[in-house]
Amino acid sequence: MTSPLAQFLALHGADQATIDQALSLAEPLELPTRHVLINQGELASQAFFLIDGLCHTCYITGDGKSISKDFFWEQDLLIGFESLLTDEGSPYLLETLSPCLIQTLPAELILGWRQDMPGLYMALVERQLLFREQKEQFMRLYSPARRYALFTDSVGELATHITAPQLASFLNLSLSQLDSLQRHLAVSGK
Repeated sequence: MTSPLAQFLALHGADQATIDQALSLAEPLELPTRHVLINQGELASQAFFLIDGLCHTCYITGDGKSISKDFFWEQDLLIGFESLLTDEGSPYLLETLSPCLIQTLPAELILGWRQDMPGLYMALVERQLLFREQKEQFMRLYSPARRYALFTDSVGELATHITAPQLASFLNLSLSQLDSLQRHLAVSGK
């Protein structure tokens, strides 16, 4: 049986030698809820392939407020490209929101793909860019109710691990707006 990481890499253009190298360097982790993978300001030394579970990135403001950036779930490769490319600390915190099964990959491996496997590297960068474009469309083109419905449908039962403040921040709503929206949807049966 092919591992999820091997399938993911093959799907994005990796040859067998690259897949074998990645699998030999991958370290499995079973992590609890609220485990910090990268602290804001910390240099990203690893990428994370999420086999099972839910992760979250957020910005922590000077006054300690958390602003949700993104959520990630099964079969996603979490690469802090900004930190990786600038060799500076991560602009956000990355943490688990549920128990997670993860495989880590050294950041040097990902950077090496830029030179040795440019097709794979470009596919991963393009994937990240496409994700950003789709998120911008999601935020700009849909009403708050539609964003809420689309997001909770896509996350499924993992949504139970997301707090109201995290969800409100991600959807660019206040807590009271999110509460009103949830009450309205509950009353209307949607």
